[in-house]
Amino acid sequence: MQLKYLIIAALASAASAQNLTSVLSGNSNLTQLNTYVSLFPQLVSQLSSASNITLLAPSNAAFSKLLNSSAAAGLANNTAEIQAILTYHVLNGTYPASAITNNMFIPTMLNNASYSNVTGGQVVEAGKSGSSVIFTSGLKMESTVTTANVNFTGGIIHIIDTVLTPPLNVSTTAVDANLTSLTGALTMANLVSTVDTTPELTIFAPNNAAFQNIGSATGNLSTAQLTSVLEYHVIKGAVGYSSTLKNGTSLQTLGGANVTITINNGTVFVNSAKVLIPDVLVANGVVHVIDNVLNPNATSIAPNPTASTQPVAFSGASSATMVPFTSGQPTPTMTLGGGLAGTTGGTTASSAAAGGAKSSSSKAAAAAAWPMKTGAVGVGALFGAGVAWMAV
Repeated sequence: MQLKYLIIAALASAASAQNLTSVLSGNSNLTQLNTYVSLFPQLVSQLSSASNITLLAPSNAAFSKLLNSSAAAGLANNTAEIQAILTYHVLNGTYPASAITNNMFIPTMLNNASYSNVTGGQVVEAGKSGSSVIFTSGLKMESTVTTANVNFTGGIIHIIDTVLTPPLNVSTTAVDANLTSLTGALTMANLVSTVDTTPELTIFAPNNAAFQNIGSATGNLSTAQLTSVLEYHVIKGAVGYSSTLKNGTSLQTLGGANVTITINNGTVFVNSAKVLIPDVLVANGVVHVIDNVLNPNATSIAPNPTASTQPVAFSGASSATMVPFTSGQPTPTMTLGGGLAGTTGGTTASSAAAGGAKSSSSKAAAAAAWPMKTGAVGVGALFGAGVAWMAV
């Protein structure tokens, strides 16, 4: 009897010890992923020899959704972007579905400086919605696990229903989040390059309504004063995801003055500004959308957590008819939650970013905003063929 159990255990162990190539090629729902991964022999070798990893494997339907979007055209001749997408789906560590809890930020293998400017590799957010495991990537794009805990020799595979979106830079993300007042102010203050390229940032990003609420004061700000205000929203050298922010913490900003974090019944405030949308992942850190513009000359202002709205931090300022700094700014091409494949999510988040205004986003591809690099003919032909196939 004992021998029988040993044989069963040995067979079970052998069955669960398939290498990654065998698992991908043997799963009829992962044939497209297997095809794309095989285009990069170095990546295949890296994944095959890796241990203690979790692969978030887009299903054939997930790739079909991608190929049916304008993202496919943007990716057709850009092998660097394709490889960035693939490596972003590999988590450092083994995470069975049972180990996933809300507000987990898990480092991935994406550490190419063109796409990730955070220590330890770009992260993906993991959490649960009921019994479903959800992974949230750039632009708050959600991917749901459809098949969990497929074992292979290097770790675990979770099959997901949507291709992850690698986080974009701050300025592009701000436009797509309908934070056009912020992007206009950053442009006017010559801070776009600073927020896009400085590593390890946490940015508290006022929505358009926040700027509009102090509209009477914005026209009187000199460039130096506007720079000081904007720098007061940026924390340098620390990526503060919502799960790491602590009540009462004082954080030094890019301009030198400190902001104070208050957490009341799960609601996060920075000074007196309420966080409306937490954890918008960007290439060099994280953005939290807030409902008030912070004032570096009013650092001690505290929130009233029981109030439905907080007073503005600029004494004497009043609302303007027009949203400041938005003239000449790009029209959003996506909404938060629209992500790479151009799905229909994200309206609520983008509406909150706008301050309640309806977004005019069109759900186009995020890939067009990524750094453009020379691609291989084979990959271009593959994605081109995919587009043509989907159009039939």
